[in-house]
Amino acid sequence: LCHMQYISGFGNECVSEDPRCPGSLPEGQNNPQVCPYNLYAEQLSGSAFTCPRSTNKRSWLYRILPSVSHKPFESIDQGHITHNWDEVDPDPNQLRWKPFEIPKASQKRVDFVSGLHTLCGAGDIRSNNGLAIHIFLCNISMTCHLPRKGKLLIYTEFGKMLVQPNEICVIQRGMRFSIDVFEETRGYILEVYGIHFELPDLGPIGANGLANPRDFLIPVAWYEDRQVPGGYTVINKYQGKLFAAKQDVSPFNVVAWHGNYTPYKYNLENFTVINSVAFDHADPSIFTVLTAKSLRPGVAIADFVIFPPRWGVADKTFRPPYYHRNCMSEFMGLIRGHYEAKQGGFLPGGGSLHSTMTPHGPDADCFEKASKAKLAPERIADGTMAFMFESSLSLAVTKWGLEASMCLDKNYYKCWEPLKSHFTPNSRNPTESN
Repeated sequence: LCHMQYISGFGNECVSEDPRCPGSLPEGQNNPQVCPYNLYAEQLSGSAFTCPRSTNKRSWLYRILPSVSHKPFESIDQGHITHNWDEVDPDPNQLRWKPFEIPKASQKRVDFVSGLHTLCGAGDIRSNNGLAIHIFLCNISMTCHLPRKGKLLIYTEFGKMLVQPNEICVIQRGMRFSIDVFEETRGYILEVYGIHFELPDLGPIGANGLANPRDFLIPVAWYEDRQVPGGYTVINKYQGKLFAAKQDVSPFNVVAWHGNYTPYKYNLENFTVINSVAFDHADPSIFTVLTAKSLRPGVAIADFVIFPPRWGVADKTFRPPYYHRNCMSEFMGLIRGHYEAKQGGFLPGGGSLHSTMTPHGPDADCFEKASKAKLAPERIADGTMAFMFESSLSLAVTKWGLEASMCLDKNYYKCWEPLKSHFTPNSRNPTESN
């Protein structure tokens, strides 16, 4: 597992075949009358056929049996997954969650699917416009493979990905996958309806910086040709509901593939940070890793933003995040460490939601310390990785998020209560900072 191979590059046109079957990719065409090794050709389309070439997403898969070889889908228990954004009345307050509790394997065995919990979202899944944010809490793998502690082993139709701590992975619409987890595991999922993530445009930054295309890794072809007692169960999420179908052949029976519609992973440590080196803040958009654009220029259905370790050097500047009201919704999570604007209360495995135009910013302790700090160059966020899902949509919180999770921090507002007035009406210049 430590020597898994990948193809490098974001959005590339890639080709891959399992080395056990050399020459399994057809030459010069996609759909020959008879494929090499008597495989079936199957196209997976991630966009309309007539999309412009720059946005057209599709891959050809050469597999032992086509994915249509299954029994009928039947509805199954939905668990805590929902796309009903009217479960509870809207709540404009600042919301923060303590770390979501992972069930103990000794008490209840929970895999990835049964451990999915919808926290908030917006939009309509049928019209392919919107998003949902889920938390997964699980303690066993979806398959019988042996998991490795501290890693996710993800099986896809395109091959295997080993996802390490501080990495993200993107599984695109329609792709079948299975996840091996370690013992007791939790994580965050951003589900975007009907559109694809892109690298943000760099504008005056130029050709290089932020997340570089070469650092995105795509799995290489790997196939499984075996039968198991009782067959395989494929779980399909359709119009927000879960359905299951049985089949005899492994879903991961793809011997070769080519195309530009693939899963991929990215190590957040490879992000090239851009920041102010004089005074004041640059907008947090400079920390955007991936964006899912809306039809309005410059406005995203979802941005994935991180706040990685970096240097703070701005002079004459309040360096932590400033107080803010935003026309966008901001969901934040913490992978590890301590977030600079809230050293206490915002913990790894928890989260916060600051809704459209809801005021937020550093807590009272952070404000007091940063207002008096000596402004020497300093390392910020070492050992920390916070992230944000930012959206132009107004996100509704589910009943599980507000009540059943029992993780909502009802004292969150108190972190701002100690803020006091420093107003000096008779003195324009406050104490000079260094």
